[in-house]
Amino acid sequence: MSLSPRLKKANMSWVRPLTAGAGARYQQIATQIVTAVEDGVLRPGDRLPPQRELAQTLGVDLTTVTRAYTEVRQKGILEAQGAGGTYVAYSGLETGGTIDLGMNIPPLLGSAAFAHMLAQGSSATQAAASSMDLMSYHVGAGAHRHRAAAAKWLQPMTGSLDTERIVVCPGAQTAIAALLLAKSQSGDAIACDALTYPGFLAAARLLQRSAVGVKSDEFGMDPVDLDRVCEQHRPALLYLNPTIQNPTALTLSTERRMALLRVAEKYALPVIEDDPYWLLAERAPSTMFSLAAHTSSTPVYYVSTLSKCIAPGLRTAYLVVPAGEPLSPVLDALRSLAQMPTPWMTEMATTWIASGAAVQWLAQVKSELRHRQAIAASILPGDMQADPNGLHLWLQLPRHIDFYRLTQTALQQGLSVTDSASFSTGSFSPLALRVSLGGAMDRDRLTQGLTRLAELLKGDLARRVSHVV
Repeated sequence: MSLSPRLKKANMSWVRPLTAGAGARYQQIATQIVTAVEDGVLRPGDRLPPQRELAQTLGVDLTTVTRAYTEVRQKGILEAQGAGGTYVAYSGLETGGTIDLGMNIPPLLGSAAFAHMLAQGSSATQAAASSMDLMSYHVGAGAHRHRAAAAKWLQPMTGSLDTERIVVCPGAQTAIAALLLAKSQSGDAIACDALTYPGFLAAARLLQRSAVGVKSDEFGMDPVDLDRVCEQHRPALLYLNPTIQNPTALTLSTERRMALLRVAEKYALPVIEDDPYWLLAERAPSTMFSLAAHTSSTPVYYVSTLSKCIAPGLRTAYLVVPAGEPLSPVLDALRSLAQMPTPWMTEMATTWIASGAAVQWLAQVKSELRHRQAIAASILPGDMQADPNGLHLWLQLPRHIDFYRLTQTALQQGLSVTDSASFSTGSFSPLALRVSLGGAMDRDRLTQGLTRLAELLKGDLARRVSHVV
């Protein structure tokens, strides 16, 4: 019978005498804890000694130990459980033992190169805009310079744009929610991939829209099944992510995009094209927005975020409203959700685009992702789907694997992973994982994490079979 975490004996094996003249004593204690976690001496779930006991062992006062524990806890490495004591957290800073394979973020955000770019961008932003510009309210679709920068950034995806059709948004999630509000009603069905972006599912659920999954084949969303869904459910919108789809990493061919547009046109079905990965893709076809502009009467609302190719902290996305469609309902919905984008972030994004820094950084991100995808292909077993420059891959699992045991064991071993249930519109979830490659601090940490995951998949994680009759 295993002891509950609250009854675990404290792990004292990491404790070392403090050194005079080696810095503040609380910092020495904090460093010992972090080092022990990084070296595996302290593992997730281990209980640390009570503060008073550690103070007596080290010959320091209680406040010194309290200060050390607080500092490490603020880094996410420790968690306090009240009277139960202090434990090594199962999810902490990536550098504190957990390797993030679950969050789709660009790599290199912790690098010196990005820190330099951020410092330069901050200085240029402050020089280019007044304090009123940066700290006041701004209503509407965005200042002309912001929309002009957006048009420049979007040009490879959409071609030349009328800047009056561009809306600057505080992130793609907000843009998608605003479109659901503006283009559908409570209770409406929204057609989407059977496995799709969790942020869309959350917005649909919160706004009381029903996400109806469309089946896919090896080429992506199936036009025949979309026709069936339209006939049976009469959806108000079609939501899709056609380039390096989240989570399956499939990219729809031009032929498949055209086939889906024909079904949408048949049912007068507006389309939300959520396209965060187009600029990362090895060979991205023309966007559905561009195809529809030349071949279809179907309105395609195009959403492109900077979160996946530059940095999520920018909270900047661009929404292109198709010609002939009114802007005011979208602007009203956006204002009700978030009032406005953060001016400082919008200004910094504009500065980076105008100076060319954004394009240069995108090239570095793509190069790094190509290396990371190659590392993943060399380590992970089984069948996987990926773009050579993608942020994630889709890994098929052996049929005997128990999802719950896999994710829990991974967490205990310092791995954050995302299974298919997070993306499912229904009760069925295939045996697969989305493995994200950008969150690990560097290639060495990524290699460690993927190696751990590969070892887990080769281990004893079979489903438990009940013998009760």
